[in-house]
Amino acid sequence: MKKPDPYAKREAEKYDRPIPSREFIIELLKEKNKPLNAEQLQQALKITEGDDLIALDRRLRAMLRDGQLIETRRGTFGLVDRMNLIRGRVIGHRDGFGFLRPEDGSEDLFLHSRHMRRVLHGDTVLVHISGIDQRGRQEAAIVEILERGTQQVVGRYIKEKGVAYVIPENKCVTQDVIIPPSEENGAIHEQIVVAGITDYPTARSRATGRILEVLGDHMAPGLEIDVAIRAHDIPHEWPQNVLDEADEIGTKVETIDKKDRKDLRHLALVTIDGEDAKDFDDAVYCEPRSRGGWLLYVAIADVSHYVKSESALDKEANKRGNSVYFPGKVVPMLPEILSNGICSLKPSVERLSMVCEMTINAEGRIKGYQFYSALIRSHARLTYNQVHAWLQGQEPEKTKHAKVLPHLKDLHALYLALRAQRDQRGAIDFETTETRIVFGEGRKIKEIVPVERNEAHRIIEECMLAANVCSAEFLLKHKIPALYRVHAGPTKDKLTNLKTFLGELSLKMKGGSDPKPKDFNKLLESIQERPDKHLIQTVMLRSLSQAVYQPENQGHFGLAYDAYTHFTSPIRRYPDLMVHRAIKHLLEKSKAKGFAYTKEAIQSIGSQCSVTERRADAATYDVMDWLKCEFMLDKLGNEYDGIITGVTAFGIFVELSNIFVEGLVHITSLNDDYYRFDAAHHRLSGQRSNMVYRLGDAVRIQVARVDLDEKQIDFVLPDGKPSSKKPRGKASKFQPKRQGSAKKDKPRKKSKTSSKPKASPTTSSKPKTKSKVKAWIKNKSTSKRKK
Repeated sequence: MKKPDPYAKREAEKYDRPIPSREFIIELLKEKNKPLNAEQLQQALKITEGDDLIALDRRLRAMLRDGQLIETRRGTFGLVDRMNLIRGRVIGHRDGFGFLRPEDGSEDLFLHSRHMRRVLHGDTVLVHISGIDQRGRQEAAIVEILERGTQQVVGRYIKEKGVAYVIPENKCVTQDVIIPPSEENGAIHEQIVVAGITDYPTARSRATGRILEVLGDHMAPGLEIDVAIRAHDIPHEWPQNVLDEADEIGTKVETIDKKDRKDLRHLALVTIDGEDAKDFDDAVYCEPRSRGGWLLYVAIADVSHYVKSESALDKEANKRGNSVYFPGKVVPMLPEILSNGICSLKPSVERLSMVCEMTINAEGRIKGYQFYSALIRSHARLTYNQVHAWLQGQEPEKTKHAKVLPHLKDLHALYLALRAQRDQRGAIDFETTETRIVFGEGRKIKEIVPVERNEAHRIIEECMLAANVCSAEFLLKHKIPALYRVHAGPTKDKLTNLKTFLGELSLKMKGGSDPKPKDFNKLLESIQERPDKHLIQTVMLRSLSQAVYQPENQGHFGLAYDAYTHFTSPIRRYPDLMVHRAIKHLLEKSKAKGFAYTKEAIQSIGSQCSVTERRADAATYDVMDWLKCEFMLDKLGNEYDGIITGVTAFGIFVELSNIFVEGLVHITSLNDDYYRFDAAHHRLSGQRSNMVYRLGDAVRIQVARVDLDEKQIDFVLPDGKPSSKKPRGKASKFQPKRQGSAKKDKPRKKSKTSSKPKASPTTSSKPKTKSKVKAWIKNKSTSKRKK
């Protein structure tokens, strides 16, 4: 290649004896348009010295490890994307097969169980598409294992007939880990242990490991969080170099740190959070403008000032991705000396912040904004309940609170304008219920209660949304590589299923093949008086995609924004920290050139953060499921009213009213009949009795079984019929017509979007996929969609 390495300066700053950069090597292979062996690369790059040859070999091995290159059987190095190979992460399934989740965000690929024998959930691999399976899914074959994602497992230690093994708690890991006699480390049969993997599985052998830690006896109270943390491989111990780096930062803002910052200490900025919050990463203030409208300040903790790129703190934060919140415990992204200390916007102390200052007109439209580094002092630490009470007319007890009350009223007036603009924009507003667990003595659940959102919650939410939107526009304007929070609309298949379901209810959603958020909202408004609105809303919610982090902006469908990112929580979300770095670079350099992160690096970070977000959700669900099972242990035989929250081929999931616990009514416990599962219409229908169990229906159940090991609760219908509170008699004007007999029921043609209804006799065996479907349903109908 005649042109010089554009990254030579960067390499020279990092290494005493720099060699050509990764980017330059990739460009060389593209130019040659064929794989090259090591000798050919050495000649083309003009590398002849012994130390440089060693450095090149290490670089090529690193590029192989990171999936940028692949080594062929002839010993040549080729570009992965030129060989039709796809890099991604293995997602295991409890039934032995799996999926590959490509890093480029494309559709998941099916992995047959024979390919899953030598990999574990979380491994990073290269695959090629091998064909189409019987269900019409693209199937892949594993070509290369790039990185092992599971180094240890937590589970139950079993020793039978002289053979010891660990059954992983994480059901995505389907292979037991064999423990040799010399590696048992004193573990006792049935104890919960952590096992480190010493040898990974192959096509012919299982994984082997050693016992690293004994967590406690099986089903011991309080063990559920420790198990979930380890089962989902959530980093929870701080490396010593990270703690040392955090200690060096100190607890006070130094004089030198105040330089070149706008002084906003006079502004009556306040934090508004929950009663039990410890890390305060956002403060707000607004004042009315003389010409109408408001000036809104959103000040966010300047975490990027303390957590430098490529530092030990940064690498650990990237690895964690986000803080994880369990009932009564937090696994933070940053050490507490930062998250609860120097980075937390505590009242009456100086703090460094990044500020988004916005000019908003009387209609709630953002007319201008600017970002800058600032020095602030929070004037009060307030709670949602306090602010809500004051806005309802209650007088503050403390003088310092009385001083900020006028500004809170200004914030409320601004909120009303922002809310009106949100409604006009057409953001989707689903009604969902969040819950929290109230513990009694001995960490036993006292009750499960709904979390009530008030005006104060909504004020902060709208302020944060405004700052996030301005961040996205600022990054787009300057064309800098950055992470966007992308929420795509419904896929073609999901939209087809949704419209089929709505048609059964004589409902229609406007927008044709490309509905907008406004179309969803109008439909939601039209069903508010219907008794089946909960059913319709649930199906609509499940038609939407899951939000992800990626460098390509595709808008946020749910919030009806053309561009959206996360700027407001850098203490607990790594993507927010990355956004701060991009904004700071632009403030200092005024252009994107020279930013430390390439688009490829941003893509990798986005994929990692999307994974850690899902990991946190899964771990939290596991803990909640375990606690709810424990809560129901002494309620066997009790009867409760509930709502059907999920319908599958093997039964119905029911959530108990006012208790917020979900369980399964298996199809074998229903009436003596054969039942057809209609996936498109979310119902089971009896062929002989015409009994219909549909998503959203009210039922009365009896608690039949609680299994703490599997975190499952089984219900039965006391009389085998739906609740007397909602008899399935003659269809009302809001309900679909009662189905005819099985003879008249014409099965739908099998396709990718809708499958032929399956008839299941009540004597059928219990499916093995119950837990997975339950988890899928819970994931799709999360109590609150992440913004």
